[in-house]
Amino acid sequence: MIDGPYYVLVLLGVLGTGLVAGVFCGFSTFVMRGLAALPSAQGVAAMNAINRSAVTSAFMLVFVGSAVLSAMIAVVTFVVWPDAGKAALLLGSALYLFGSFGLSVAANVPRNEALAKLEPGTPEAAAYWPVYVREWTFWNHLRTLSSAAAALVYVLALA
Repeated sequence: MIDGPYYVLVLLGVLGTGLVAGVFCGFSTFVMRGLAALPSAQGVAAMNAINRSAVTSAFMLVFVGSAVLSAMIAVVTFVVWPDAGKAALLLGSALYLFGSFGLSVAANVPRNEALAKLEPGTPEAAAYWPVYVREWTFWNHLRTLSSAAAALVYVLALA
């Protein structure tokens, strides 16, 4: 059984990965649909505004903090914890680090950067917008599932 500071570390991992899953789920289930329903110039402008505010918000503390916690959980698991919980804790860490944080860096952020370079209302922005929405949302679905799965696996490790 996990206890003491390790318990708190994993509990914070559950909280962080669960919160991130909730934010991503909101985007996948209604925010992107709402933005996609707007004329492309408005959708591009709104998404660029969201992306600018996201990097300066408390969300980044939770998002990056959860990556740090997941890495810490993995390291501590290798060094200290008994074999009984290792598989679940390492799986939870991998799910978040690769499936949420890694996908963000490899798939969603580059699309955000490409969108930010486009001027809303231009033909280029209008052409890219539906592609952006489709691709960004696909990768966001995967980030949502990975973050939620990480939270679930961490909870199971605590049981």
